[in-house]
Amino acid sequence: MRIVIFCHSLVSDWNHGNAHFLRGVCSELIARGHVAEVYEPHDAWSRVHLEAEHGDAPLRAFARAYPGLESRRFDPATLDLDDALADADLVLVHEWNDAALVRRIGLHRRRHGGYRLLFHDTHHRSVSDRESIGSYDLAHYDGVLAFGDVVRDLYHAQGWSTRAWTWHEAADVRRFRPLPGERREGELVWIGNWGDDEREAELDEFLLEPVRALALRATVHGVRYPERALERLRAAGLRYAGWLPNHEVPLVFARHRVTVHVPRRPYVAALPGIPTIRVFEALACGIPLVSAPWHDVEGLFTPGRDFLVATGGAAMRRHLSDVLNDDALAHELARHGRATILRRHTCAHRVDELLAIHAEIAPRRAALRSTA
Repeated sequence: MRIVIFCHSLVSDWNHGNAHFLRGVCSELIARGHVAEVYEPHDAWSRVHLEAEHGDAPLRAFARAYPGLESRRFDPATLDLDDALADADLVLVHEWNDAALVRRIGLHRRRHGGYRLLFHDTHHRSVSDRESIGSYDLAHYDGVLAFGDVVRDLYHAQGWSTRAWTWHEAADVRRFRPLPGERREGELVWIGNWGDDEREAELDEFLLEPVRALALRATVHGVRYPERALERLRAAGLRYAGWLPNHEVPLVFARHRVTVHVPRRPYVAALPGIPTIRVFEALACGIPLVSAPWHDVEGLFTPGRDFLVATGGAAMRRHLSDVLNDDALAHELARHGRATILRRHTCAHRVDELLAIHAEIAPRRAALRSTA
């Protein structure tokens, strides 16, 4: 099949988590013999910020890390959809695309047909900014791929789409795997952005204060940290190491003994059951994980066996201490978490699901022949 994907960016993961999943899905599709063509806007803010801060070195590093992947940059004003979508079997349009482009692709599908068209939603805007999501014209789309049941159900309830499927994110286990034998550089590592008012208090309770209280050697990677956030990291004894290319995450995990998950408030309050892709990637790498509270209502994992859940700051301190002082516990968490990923949550599983959805909505060949 020829799959065409319109996303925010494939090559830049600067403050852009969807790139993680997209890379794994495209790698899996290509490995199975499909053609995956990715289009990203020429002025994508993730890539613009990445190049402004780091030049083009990260783009060269991406090409080395993912030799089979590339994207085509386009200007929406001059994009030739007839050319881009010629002979396409399946087209995915991510919700970070401009609403005008989303509508234009839908109209192209109405006029030309021949391919199946799906909208892909991996963000909390469906609950935090419903007006924005409701502005997308999905009238000529075959449906929506939503990264959790609650988002899927919102598309139905709000009348944004008549069909929607849950399509969770997952780990690219070709690259996210344990790397034994690496020299330890610290005890705890956290990878994520500050999040401002979406999780500032939670980071204080579940990351900064436990690290300070336990006097851990800890490192933070991420972007968009204001000076006041950097001051708080320093005061708690955490080292700030800036942006980390996602393909280097397995190596960083291998050099630390534990990591934590601190979800943003919109996910905990309004999107239960949806972890970020960082959870899948950490478990795939076999690093013990301790999480701030979130509700796994969709049964993706087994809390307590795949990872530990801290109900508050005191519990986080206790769990971190247990993991760092009990090798058997740390080993079992790592083993069980990775086994769950390999059994249920790899990009190969998600490609299986995507192809099954395509088979469900694709026109029957006999019907196509009868109308030829």
